[in-house]
Amino acid sequence: MVQDDKPVMVYVTTATVDEARSLASALLVHKLIACGNILPKMESVYRWEGTVKQESEVVLLLKTTTSRVARIEEKVKEMHSYEVPCVVVLPIEGGSKDFLNWICDELDQETPRPDEPTY
Repeated sequence: MVQDDKPVMVYVTTATVDEARSLASALLVHKLIACGNILPKMESVYRWEGTVKQESEVVLLLKTTTSRVARIEEKVKEMHSYEVPCVVVLPIEGGSKDFLNWICDELDQETPRPDEPTY
């Protein structure tokens, strides 16, 4: 792990569950996240190009470290269906030390585990 690297959460919204799964899978395979949680339905109300919109979206919560955030944002922009995808980094102020260590340990592994699927 990079010096001063810390666990963070990255909040992303997608149009569909399939899109969230694809993003999470790609990020996992590229060792950019330790875990992705998909929350399948939320309602968003927002203004886009001067028009108020109300649509269903999917929340993708990514567990990662600060050193990987820029590469995550690049990958999300590359794969995402939105012109301007939501990618927001949320600091983790505390939590289970064992869990936070797991995030860092998982991302420190250089090679995929034999039981990991390839996408």
